[in-house]
Amino acid sequence: MANTLTSKVPVMEKKDSKAREQALARRATLTFLFRRLDLILSVLVVGLLIVVSIYPSLFTSNDPLKANPALSLHAPDSSHWFGTDQLGRDLFSRVIYGAHISLGAAAFAVLLSFAIGVLLGVIAGVSQGWLDAVIMRIFDAVLAIPSLLMVFAILTILGNGVTNIALAIGIASSVSFGRVMRAEVISVRSSTFVEAATALGVKPLGVVVRHIIPNSITPLISLAALEFGVAMLTIGSMGYLGFGAQPPNAEWGALIADGQKFLRNAWWLGVLPGIVFVTVVLAVNRISRVIGQGRSTNA
Repeated sequence: MANTLTSKVPVMEKKDSKAREQALARRATLTFLFRRLDLILSVLVVGLLIVVSIYPSLFTSNDPLKANPALSLHAPDSSHWFGTDQLGRDLFSRVIYGAHISLGAAAFAVLLSFAIGVLLGVIAGVSQGWLDAVIMRIFDAVLAIPSLLMVFAILTILGNGVTNIALAIGIASSVSFGRVMRAEVISVRSSTFVEAATALGVKPLGVVVRHIIPNSITPLISLAALEFGVAMLTIGSMGYLGFGAQPPNAEWGALIADGQKFLRNAWWLGVLPGIVFVTVVLAVNRISRVIGQGRSTNA
């Protein structure tokens, strides 16, 4: 009898130990999720925004341009989640379809600035001569001009419109990408593996394409996420001032500006699009900050 009890003790201890480990694992998981709750929500918001901008018809069946004067300034309800505007158009559908304009313009601006910055940064970092000096002086001249002022200057030449705003933002923001890329190229080109590739007879263009660019471009990812939020803010600001998408097209900045005129009688016209806009920008900035912290930790 005593031997039976003795043999059961290790089994019970193993079960208790396993249960404690499982409890600690669950607690660690819940703690991680709680601490990263804002990041998880940010990723969900950005992911939902991407889906909304690509497939807006999945989220609303209302036509964002169809007016119905009988429903003018209708308060939010189950049939019109965000209410209607002064022309009776469904505001929720206008916000949904406006995501395509705002997100597309911001993505175009970031991709353009990324491409220009990488190209000029690689040329400046590899050349390390008079061409590098010329490019850096151009960067300094652009940085001396406030980005918003440069956007206004480019819009004066090209005219109003979301595409022109995105083009102006892309040109103005390319300097940040170019300076970061140049610094990374200068750092990477002195690495041992680059010297080894050169010693093995790899052509200079091959060294740049195969070794320098892939190992220099990582820091630009977090910068791109940050610039995406800045681009959305700038596009929204330009739309608010009337330089963006022209009526009857829906754009978040223009929607907020139109809603401001009816804050006393129809608060939802300006408040609800504003909440959506701020939420998206904060989510993008949170993700970019985490990416930047991850880079610092790995470094």
